[in-house]
Amino acid sequence: MSRWSTHPHVRSDSALTRGERAADVMRNSMGSWAFVFSALIFLAIWMLYNRNSGFDKYPFILLNLVLSCLAAMQGAILLIAAKRADQIASELANSDHQIDADTLVAVTEIRALTLQVHDLTKEVHRLSETIYQHVSHEAPASGGDLPQK
Repeated sequence: MSRWSTHPHVRSDSALTRGERAADVMRNSMGSWAFVFSALIFLAIWMLYNRNSGFDKYPFILLNLVLSCLAAMQGAILLIAAKRADQIASELANSDHQIDADTLVAVTEIRALTLQVHDLTKEVHRLSETIYQHVSHEAPASGGDLPQK
């Protein structure tokens, strides 16, 4: 199973059609080393069995037919698997685009809030300075402490 199969925005398992599930199985099996080695073992057994007096009266004509049919079907199967891979890539790209759009909105809102906090901070500093100046003008002329309540 590929890592994308657990992605929350890619359809998988029961959300897939039977054809999509079959394409995933074919892609995962025919595009593997196990398939290659199985095919090589099949060919070796066929050749060894038919080398002298096997079931193929004319050596390897039937094997040639089987391999030609397999090649014809495999081309179509690989195109189906490629189409499925494109569909998965499209679903991932749509998910990434949506996340990017949501992130842009969030960043814009954070920037606006940051500017508001900056403006409020400047206002607090201005008010603090005004209060400090007002309190320092009311301080006793003797230079003592501030008046006690």
